[in-house]
Amino acid sequence: MPRSTTPKKKGAPKRLEISRIGAQGDGISHGADGDIYVPFTAAGDVVDVWLEPGLRGTMRASLEAIVAPGADRAEPSCRHFGSCGGCSLQHLTADAYAGFVRDRVKTALSQHGLGDVPIEAPHISPPGSRRRLALKALRTSRGVLLGFNQRQSHHLVDVKECPIARPALVALLKPLRAVLGDLLTLRAGLDITLTDSDSGIDLLISGRVSLDLARREALATFAESHDLASVHVLDDGFLDPVSVRRAPKMRFGEVEAPLPPGGFVQATKEGEMALLEAILEWTAGVTHCADLFAGIGTFSLPLARHSTVHAVEGARSAVEALRKAVHGTQSLKQVTLDHRDLFRRPLAAHELNRFGSVIIDPPRAGAAAQMTELARSAVPAVIAVSCNPNTFARDARLLVDGGYDLVCVRPVDQFLWSPHVELVARFLKTA
Repeated sequence: MPRSTTPKKKGAPKRLEISRIGAQGDGISHGADGDIYVPFTAAGDVVDVWLEPGLRGTMRASLEAIVAPGADRAEPSCRHFGSCGGCSLQHLTADAYAGFVRDRVKTALSQHGLGDVPIEAPHISPPGSRRRLALKALRTSRGVLLGFNQRQSHHLVDVKECPIARPALVALLKPLRAVLGDLLTLRAGLDITLTDSDSGIDLLISGRVSLDLARREALATFAESHDLASVHVLDDGFLDPVSVRRAPKMRFGEVEAPLPPGGFVQATKEGEMALLEAILEWTAGVTHCADLFAGIGTFSLPLARHSTVHAVEGARSAVEALRKAVHGTQSLKQVTLDHRDLFRRPLAAHELNRFGSVIIDPPRAGAAAQMTELARSAVPAVIAVSCNPNTFARDARLLVDGGYDLVCVRPVDQFLWSPHVELVARFLKTA
């Protein structure tokens, strides 16, 4: 169990029993005065807590002790659990965690009147599979801290291990601290992004960095000694390619696409393949598809093996990467590219009507404007990928109200032991 960080208080703690896990991963105890939210607890736990006011009139609690563990509780696998904000559900059994993932989606759908939609068993990426880490680095009087923020805090947890990440990324944490020590002044911080691409690890350092010759050579030596594909520094909008030993690339099906420094990829290969399996299954026989928020071609390039694809993306670097991938491959059907901000200028219904299927994978905020146009269209099928069940449910309601049937939802969890849940869903036009 995580150590209590609660200051000594007068009186006695309150004893509660946890009945279920809420959408944000906290245990919930039902009391006479309403629900009380207790982090790091599982259904069936009997706990002692200290109560404190929460947001919007709720009551929260800090955990003092687990008096009796429930059947859903497991031993966390990481020494940082309870302090690191990356994982909040590592204390659940595998079955309890899978149930949380499914319930997380069902709850979001129910809030928009879609609670009866079939939800398939979730696909959950295994430990050691995360191929991208977004870290923070801070120089202190005791040395460089490198890791993740503490839960609901700006305090940085110096991470020594990470059971969710690929071992190759974890192995870089210790040597990376040493090289960052020469880049940082006291109390200065940097954002660090590590991506294990299919051609090697890409390191992106973001923040104010003064790169003299000695520091450039140190970063180049670091890249050489640890066989990194590339090292870039992003300072005030200027991207400096300090060391590019191999161009970072991602392989989608039989096609390689360049990966821009710090560019978006699905968090795990296993999750990417689960999403792609659903998309290819649901587009079988479709000859003309649109891929909205296409990125560097995660879905567009495999789709183009059997369908012509119109790929739309707002980030210019991603569009250029996809263009290079398409032009470097002879075995694809036609792929057309459109650099377009779908938030400000969504594809209109009359532009969408020529497609047999539309795939849409927006950011966490969802895509209400684009979904509104899809709802007005005559597209026979829509496949939605989402990293936020709440905005997905909101947008799904727009499609359903526009004459679509939400046939099924498949949860795909790439962020193991966190409340962050992804999914892929199929809509068919019925009216």
